[in-house]
Amino acid sequence: MDEIADHLRDEAAADGVDIDKMVEEEAEKRRRKFMAVKYHQISLKDIFSDCRDMFIDDTPSFFQLLEEHFDLSEFIPSVFYNAFYQHLGRKRDYPLTAFLSALILQKIFSIPTDSLLILLLHICKELRDFCGFSKVPDAPLFTRFKLGFADHIELMFQQMVDYTEPICQTVDASLASMLTFDTSGIELYVTENNPKTLNSLIRRLKTYYKDNPDVDPYKMAYGLMPSQAASCPDAKQQYINGHFCYADKFAILTNGLGIVRHITFLDDDFKAAHPEVPVEKKSDSPDEDKSIGDSSSLKPILSDFFSLHPGFHPDTFLGDSAFDTIDTYGFLKDEFHFSRALIPYNPRNESTLEKVGYNAYGYPTCPKDSTLDMKYAGHCHEKGRSDRDKWVCPKVHMVKGRWVCDCQDPCSTAKKGRTTYTYENMDFRMFPGIQRDSDEWVSLYKIRTIVERSINHFKINMCVAGRKTRNHVTTKADVFLAGIASQLTVIVAHRMSYPQYIRSLKPLIA
Repeated sequence: MDEIADHLRDEAAADGVDIDKMVEEEAEKRRRKFMAVKYHQISLKDIFSDCRDMFIDDTPSFFQLLEEHFDLSEFIPSVFYNAFYQHLGRKRDYPLTAFLSALILQKIFSIPTDSLLILLLHICKELRDFCGFSKVPDAPLFTRFKLGFADHIELMFQQMVDYTEPICQTVDASLASMLTFDTSGIELYVTENNPKTLNSLIRRLKTYYKDNPDVDPYKMAYGLMPSQAASCPDAKQQYINGHFCYADKFAILTNGLGIVRHITFLDDDFKAAHPEVPVEKKSDSPDEDKSIGDSSSLKPILSDFFSLHPGFHPDTFLGDSAFDTIDTYGFLKDEFHFSRALIPYNPRNESTLEKVGYNAYGYPTCPKDSTLDMKYAGHCHEKGRSDRDKWVCPKVHMVKGRWVCDCQDPCSTAKKGRTTYTYENMDFRMFPGIQRDSDEWVSLYKIRTIVERSINHFKINMCVAGRKTRNHVTTKADVFLAGIASQLTVIVAHRMSYPQYIRSLKPLIA
């Protein structure tokens, strides 16, 4: 190769051409071009061009792929068809499948607004033909579609969950048999979410209480803000993602693969269907408000889930420490038949005193002498709390109707000595089907974050969050459409034999 290069240089020199100089000039030209591209500021025009090119150049093959492996009409419930076409006997200008296809593809392609979706339908004939639009509907029609058929969209999602469950079991039966739960909220486009509203209130409070350092204006402002938005009662004041906001709260169940199994909005309809659920009360601790809401909503949500899908039999529940209550362990084991519950201990539920022991019969023993059984002091039944048995120090006795402790080395400062309680489901908390803090526990519990990633996928990748809407129904419809898009992804990936793409089809677009 070197001999050939030298020969070419000699011939070029004979013709008066400096090859080395030409190479250097070409390299410099390429370097400048690269730098210009690297540091080129992206404009709105560039973004639009990229988006247009994606739909015009790349997606026809993707549409063909979808047509080969997925028929949307087979998953639309018959009641949805009946409701859509039963409109005073008038002919619909647009087919049902067209609306659904467009709104589902909006989630898959991360199209943030209906306006941009409509624009892309206008400029991309392939997209328009795939959806089945002979002409493009305007934005109000898409809004009315969501408002009118939100319940049917939810029903369609539930039926698709039934269809995808065997697929999940085929991909990984162990992960598919896990269930994890979390709640989040979608901030609505309401006045109360405008930072100027809260900042103005804080400034007034600072001015009014400038001579009183004991007053926390931020805490007071939180207490003075209304509990719900004026334009949308379903937008409740909550503490989400590290800040206060007015959000439409929803809950999600996913399996260990990250595939959504259930979606529930914690709205007035949910509260009406479950009057036993305590309504959240505003307190000085937003974190406490959130944890109470999550733990109290878990049981009714699981009840609804298993009622809709009686054939589902997950065996492992993954939850954060907010669910570390005796009641939770009880219904997870007895009512929903989970064999394992991976829930970390909540420090708030742990006593700072020395831990009591337990004998072979499950009776508590003195923390300083395991041979001494604590004395049974009766059964406690209180409203809002689990039934429990009360136990007192083995060295106490009754004096004039009161317990008196004679212990010389007490483990408690209480005059009546140490008191502890046992619960019916305490064993499942202590031994939840897997050894706590073992390597297996640590490894499995890491899977719990999959539900948080699924929520983030909905909000960011499917553009559910950040939409300029203050309507609860359209927000609900958008979330369930994202759920349908996630089920479609599972079906297509499975039929193409690409299980690695069951959470996102975007690699197939490239």
